[in-house]
Order: sequence, then structure tokens, then C-alpha cells
Amino acid sequence: YERTCRYLARKSNSVVVSVGYRLAPEHPFPAQFEDCVTATIHFLRTAQDHGVDPSRVVVCGDSSGGTLAAAVAQALVNRRDVPKLRAQILIYPFLQCVDFNLPSYQQNERIPILLKERTLVLGLKYMNKDLSVLPELFKGRHVPEDLRPKYQKWVSPDYIPQEFKTRGYKPSPTYPSSEEIYAHTKGIFDPVFSPLLAEDSVVAQVPETFLLACEFDVLRDDGLLYKKRLEDHGIKVTWCHLQEGFHGTVFSATL
Repeated sequence: YERTCRYLARKSNSVVVSVGYRLAPEHPFPAQFEDCVTATIHFLRTAQDHGVDPSRVVVCGDSSGGTLAAAVAQALVNRRDVPKLRAQILIYPFLQCVDFNLPSYQQNERIPILLKERTLVLGLKYMNKDLSVLPELFKGRHVPEDLRPKYQKWVSPDYIPQEFKTRGYKPSPTYPSSEEIYAHTKGIFDPVFSPLLAEDSVVAQVPETFLLACEFDVLRDDGLLYKKRLEDHGIKVTWCHLQEGFHGTVFSATL
């Protein structure tokens, strides 16, 4: 990512700090988040040492880095010992683990580089979970009956604009939940792993947001759903949709 970060620094005339967080599976969740929070707090406290106005600091990430950026922004909303973040830039982030049959998951399940199955395999390895539960996650059986109404307020194909459903989307059947599967996978509902599932009191305080999504990406609808949640709470969102884009577009473009 050094070349990408140099490109961003040059084109935006900004100071760019890239966090070399520990990697899974050697360092399982949530080590990566903890490293990013620690680095962000340290930089906010020492920004002026680097010639940076601490009131103009933005967190940014793509793919799982976008997940981490969103989680860091949420983690800092109630901190009074550091300056507030100016904004967050989320580039095709993974944001939820409730529904893997949203229109974008169906439409792009076999489109490289982030195939639908690969998305879940990476997530389960990140959480150090057994991959045998994969078919049950595809069916949504990991979501307990008592939590479904809560999560469906935030994660539902009903909230995806019709224009994004025209490319071969079919509503999915509902399967009964499994307490066993939930017990094995419940960590994935942690907002640090799934920032879209943070409580309203947190989402309502995140900074101004730039969201980038790609049409040919399983994670497109995660961005659309988070956009809606943020806007419902009065957060200013700038939305960029790359009609011909795919997962990894930004990284590829700066190589």
C-alpha cells in the first residue's frame, strides 16, 4: 500500500499516516482494530508535531480497511480527551454480517476479486472460526429470531433503491435460525466487526462521511445501507458510485 499512500498524499497535498496493524490469522480479531485505534489516538494527540491541524484529521480505508476506519470513527465519538475526527472516507467497506443475500451479493457473487464465498471465508478466518458453518451463514441461520427485527431495521433489501435491483435480484427465502450456529459465530455481530450494527446513539455522532461503492462488488449494498443509516441521523454523506467499478478498483488504479 505504500505506492497508494504516496499517491494519495501527493494528489491531496495531505499528510498520510498508514497504520501497519497486526494481521490475522496470527493475530486474531480484534488486534487490528486495537492497533488502529491506538495509532489514531496517538496521531490526534501529536498531529501538530507533524505539521497537521488536529481538527482536520480524516480516517480512511478500503475494503477491510474501510471496516476498520468506520469502527475507529465509532469508537471515538464519545472520547473527550482527543480532538474530534473531521471526517471518514470509506472505500467499498465490509459493514455487516446479517444478510449475505442482498442484491449486490447475488449479482456479483462470482465477480473477481471478492467472490461471495471468499468474503465469508476471509471473515471467518479473521474471527478464527470454523469454515464448516459457511452454508448456514449463506442461509442467514446465524441470526437469532429475537435479534432479527432489530437488525432488519438497518439491514434489509427493502432499503436498497430499485435501480440497484434490476440486474437479476430475487428475494431470498427465510430459514429458521440455529442457536448452535449463533453461539459459534456471535462475535461477528460486534460493531467492531460489523459497524453497520452499531447502536443509533453511536451512529448519530460519527463525522461527515465519504462513501465509495462499485457496481460490480458484493459489498456495494453495505455502503448503500450505511449511507441510509447515516443520513437518517443527519450525518452529511458524499456518495460516489463507480458504475463500471469492481472491488479493488482504487488500489489497482494507483499501482
